[in-house]
Amino acid sequence: MKREVKIIKNRSDIGAGTRGSDMGIDAIEVAAITAADKYFTRFPYLDVKTHNETIYNKVNALFAKRITHVREQCQRVSNAVKTTLDKGQFPIVLSGDHSSALGTISGIKSHDPGQRLGIVWIDAHADLHSPYTSPSGNVHGMPLAAALGEDNLPSQINAIDDQTQREWSNLKNLDCPGPKIRPEDLMFFGVRDTEAPEEDLMRRLGIRNYPVYETRYRGLRKCTSEVVEALVDCDQIYISFDVDSMDCHLVSQGTGTPVPKGFDPEEVFHLISDLAQTGKVACLEIAEVNPLLDRQGNRMAETAFNILSRVTPLLQSSKNGAPYHHQSK
Repeated sequence: MKREVKIIKNRSDIGAGTRGSDMGIDAIEVAAITAADKYFTRFPYLDVKTHNETIYNKVNALFAKRITHVREQCQRVSNAVKTTLDKGQFPIVLSGDHSSALGTISGIKSHDPGQRLGIVWIDAHADLHSPYTSPSGNVHGMPLAAALGEDNLPSQINAIDDQTQREWSNLKNLDCPGPKIRPEDLMFFGVRDTEAPEEDLMRRLGIRNYPVYETRYRGLRKCTSEVVEALVDCDQIYISFDVDSMDCHLVSQGTGTPVPKGFDPEEVFHLISDLAQTGKVACLEIAEVNPLLDRQGNRMAETAFNILSRVTPLLQSSKNGAPYHHQSK
């Protein structure tokens, strides 16, 4: 029996340092129209209200820019995800910048706080900064630190004010007080553009990263099989796909922080497909498509939509799918 999909459209980019990812969802919809695919007419959807107008406001918290409004946006996303799951629907979250992932994680945990959540983070960036360590102050680099409840004080480089401390504490405790995930339940794929504080935290917490070169050398299926085994005690898996995980030279520059030497689209498709076989995937999120930066028309959005349209039927049926069995190549 297939789960009903609900599309959650979060057109927010206030957590990013570059404007334009708020238009990413529309670009993905245009890609569907160009492909003559009625994908967005087949599923119910919810447009999440945004705070995008606050981009004109003066920035007071230099090391956590617009954090108050980012927190409010994450709360809205959390409410949308929780309500969707409460109705037995499968949420596919299409977001502007990646700060919203903290809202998605919070919504999944709020739906069933007792369940253990595993995260597969497909991204060029670790997003493990806190206001104490961020070189930019952009909150889209902080969602996983917030989900882990990590300040990473051993790597502190910033002295933050009392208001920022309070807002950061509120963000870490959004909906569910305390850490929402365990470090051992967080798996990176494709992370390759990090700063020293993030690298220190990854080492200290033992967070596993599967770089692109490793998945190619050892085989993607072998790596996903290891991840499935590592997350065997997790009740649910959340997949977060930042399009900058893909190679910007091979695919497109249409994302806020493009990085070379990334995945090709087929690798991302097969990665998500392998995880769908576990029967545990609770939510998929796609973030950071920025059509304003795309030098090839609408190439990034078209690539993201191609992956989305192909994995959706697999994710719909994954809840009652057969247990995952690794088959050697």
